[in-house]
Amino acid sequence: MADAIRLPLEVFYEREARHPNKRYMVQPLPGGQLQELSWADVGEQARRAANWLRSRELPQGSRIAIISKNCAHWIVTDLAIWMAGHVSVPLYPNLTTESVGQVLRHSEAALVFVGKLDDWPAMAPGVPQDVPTIGLPLRPQGEFSFTWDDLQACTPIQDNPKAAADQLATIIYTSGTTGTPKGVMHHFSNFGFAASHATELFGVGENDRVLSYLPLCHVAERMFVELASIYAGQTIFFAESLETFLEDLKRARPTVMFGVPRIWTKFQMGVYSKMPAEKLDFLLKLPIIGRIIGKKVLVGLGLDAVRYALSGAAPVPEALLNWYKRLGLDVLEVYGMTENCGYSHVCRPGKFKQGWIGQNSPGVEVRIAEDGEVQVRSGATMQGYYKDPEKTAETITSDGFLRTGDKGEQDSEGNLRLTGRIKEIFKTSKGKYVAPAPIENLLGEHSRIEQVCVVGDGMPQPMALCVLSDVGRSEASSGRGELESSLKKLLEEVNQSLDKHERLQRLVLVKEVWAVENGFLTPTLKIKRAVVEGTYGGRFSEWTERSEAVLWHE
Repeated sequence: MADAIRLPLEVFYEREARHPNKRYMVQPLPGGQLQELSWADVGEQARRAANWLRSRELPQGSRIAIISKNCAHWIVTDLAIWMAGHVSVPLYPNLTTESVGQVLRHSEAALVFVGKLDDWPAMAPGVPQDVPTIGLPLRPQGEFSFTWDDLQACTPIQDNPKAAADQLATIIYTSGTTGTPKGVMHHFSNFGFAASHATELFGVGENDRVLSYLPLCHVAERMFVELASIYAGQTIFFAESLETFLEDLKRARPTVMFGVPRIWTKFQMGVYSKMPAEKLDFLLKLPIIGRIIGKKVLVGLGLDAVRYALSGAAPVPEALLNWYKRLGLDVLEVYGMTENCGYSHVCRPGKFKQGWIGQNSPGVEVRIAEDGEVQVRSGATMQGYYKDPEKTAETITSDGFLRTGDKGEQDSEGNLRLTGRIKEIFKTSKGKYVAPAPIENLLGEHSRIEQVCVVGDGMPQPMALCVLSDVGRSEASSGRGELESSLKKLLEEVNQSLDKHERLQRLVLVKEVWAVENGFLTPTLKIKRAVVEGTYGGRFSEWTERSEAVLWHE
């Protein structure tokens, strides 16, 4: 099947030749300037860099690292690495010194490209002294072995080097909510299979625009932005920073948008900070005015041109999906993982079924194992974990199915519903098993709760640790009574819908905001349960003995 799939470099050369002057990337620069790169610009710069890489005379298939936040030259560098016959190893731009060293040593990286970063001094010591560094155009202050200008001084390669379908394209180190990162190996055929099917499925084309803001080193952004741009020809707008995000979004006015649940929640919280939830919800229910208000909200967010909005990486509360629907935007759930290029299941437009993700994507086989685990097989399935045949054998079955680690079920139409992570399910002291994710989704529907982690391993009953939204914290600072009453009501309603052994003892409102920076979230904004439990575990027995339904962590 891989032979019939067009591979990334081949498709790039076709586009480079067919519309060389078409705008490909828009990059914000310091000082409010914008840089636009055409397909010809990107091709020429990648070819010059590829020539420089060839001159290094590294063994074919050498691993070359990219450490940078999203920027145009992240993608140009990736293309150059591929053209030179090497393997790209992207790193998250906010790793610790220790993690940087761990990945670079494990992958045996021969070179490191360094680009746009917030705190390079905290990462730089992780780069082995004998590994040369190349500073990209948007690079931090510091000493580098070479700069992008050195590479651009080379003449562009004149050939169109093509990679074999079974050639290693990249090693993606998973961020992981626990444990050591694993290096997921993908061949060019894996990328080709997923990207060609996905762009065809959604009918994305050359007139589409996308905003790149989630880490490109993560498989979702890699597929949805980089690979989709190559296969569909869409224009990529890059976000400059968190502070300019809304401005960047309005500049791009994307027609396709991918976000993780936390991002979609952030948008909602931002709207609620300007207009109370009750007032907005009332206005949205009015027949004609509701549509006008919904459109106005989407314009204010820069989302008014979106044709396809997708959410993935974690379950989305149904109430959040319904909220966007009332605004006039259908946010469709997508399901996948690094190990299958993020290509597994997606909700088709017009086929939304409450509580279900959607159907398997074209070319994806699905089965539910005896223990309830969702297992999938397709041309997007990884080749394995780099240097870890044992972990590979644990993850891929003898007949080629990927063990997702998710529990789920299918209906008669092939729709998939996830019921929890196998490893996240805990056992109470009464010997009953509880899946936290569905309960967290119910609690997350409250407009003042931004993050939730349900705990209960070895406890008589589970409890929920909650982080309030900005609006919620603001309200609490001027008086807790009304908010507390609302949360008590939420607890009662949620418990009524749960089995007896799943019912929550109480809500604990923690004082910290969980973020990537303080170690509570992965770079893809997933909660690290082990960190949450490690941080607050010493208080669990005390909180268990308290009588309050809503407890404030002081």
